[in-house]
Amino acid sequence: MREIVNIQVGQCGNQVGYKFWELICSEHGIDEVGQYKGNYNKQLEKIGVYFSEGSDHRYVPRSILVDLESGTKDSIQSTPFGQLFRPDNFIFDHNCFRSGGYMVPYCEHILE
Repeated sequence: MREIVNIQVGQCGNQVGYKFWELICSEHGIDEVGQYKGNYNKQLEKIGVYFSEGSDHRYVPRSILVDLESGTKDSIQSTPFGQLFRPDNFIFDHNCFRSGGYMVPYCEHILE
């Protein structure tokens, strides 16, 4: 089975990506904390394409969230599905002016 890693970049990319994960979770019967609450075994077929399953049977999106400002991260984490993402998959800066608005220093870290 293939695995897909979703990379969300910038405010727009993260907002669209968040809606994408809301839809994928709904289709697969995954709640806000990553637990399967669905009614059909078919929902679990190929769930490994988008999610990794932890030892506690919690499904976590394969997603990297990137932006030069931390406000986007804060807004995502304050939403119902915000706790679904792994904290180490957030790559955000605190001030986009400090880095001159360039993503170059982050590229290698993101691609790891």
